Amino acid sequence: MLSDFELMELHVNVLFKHDTENRVTVVNEPPYDVAPRIFVGGTHLGNVVRYSKSLDASLILKLEQVIGPNSVTNLEEIINVLSKDRQLNNVWIGPAYVFRDVMDGSRTQVIQITHENKELLKPYFPYTFEDFEYKEPCFVIMEGNIPVSICCSARSSQKADEASVFTHEDYRGKGYGIDVTNAWAAEVQKRGRIALYSTSYDNFGSQSLARKLKLHQYGIDIHIS
Repeated sequence: MLSDFELMELHVNVLFKHDTENRVTVVNEPPYDVAPRIFVGGTHLGNVVRYSKSLDASLILKLEQVIGPNSVTNLEEIINVLSKDRQLNNVWIGPAYVFRDVMDGSRTQVIQITHENKELLKPYFPYTFEDFEYKEPCFVIMEGNIPVSICCSARSSQKADEASVFTHEDYRGKGYGIDVTNAWAAEVQKRGRIALYSTSYDNFGSQSLARKLKLHQYGIDIHIS
């Protein structure tokens, strides 16, 4: 079983593409937006830190002195250091989870989307349809020939996949999010990969889903742009 620190290292490699110096370059999904200036993944075993390729060495040295090896409690100081270099645009914080062993016991009819039936997505999830080659595995729940709940891989690396789940507002409260996400995680694990899930602290619905799925929280993400 992987440690929380090892899971965080997998997580950051799913989230972002890196250069040869292990600096983050772009977000690891189309349209490949610029990566944040700094990523700090905090675990009880220590921090996984990645810097943008745009930061100069002197600024990184200052940040290393502030962050330390084992704590993400110095967020205000990290922000102060980055703000002196350039105005900040965004601070994103949220929990990171992993699926333990999943047995797909869906109570509803979950359909796997493949290249053969991906046309089902086109009217309702056009972006997933367009980027489908990056989104597998992908599962939906249908009502009235309409895919009302979906879970697919938002981002992937050589070893892990990160979940993206959405249920249309009119169909929430039926357990669809749980079923479709469990089906996705079971397939990811069947392929010998690690199934991950992360969200922001202001996304209460997503955190509620993580609790219902009984996911293990291995750390906290901080992205600063």
